[in-house]
Amino acid sequence: MTNTEKLIATFSDALTLDASKVTDALTYQSIPEWDSISHMVLISRLEEAFDVSIDTDDVIDMSSVAKAKEILKKYNVSF
Repeated sequence: MTNTEKLIATFSDALTLDASKVTDALTYQSIPEWDSISHMVLISRLEEAFDVSIDTDDVIDMSSVAKAKEILKKYNVSF
């Protein structure tokens, strides 16, 4: 599984969304499934999936799938 596939699967699982809806354009609070509670679940799942510890500023800045990729790159995850 590539990191992109892992990212999509993690978003899909954490937000209980069909994987086809997980695109770079998907943004925080643009859908009912991605609210503040599920955001924290998502962060936890991303940390587990990619074996990283995401700092608070990055948790706050993670506003889209595209931004999640950008942030994870800071933790040496390549896409």
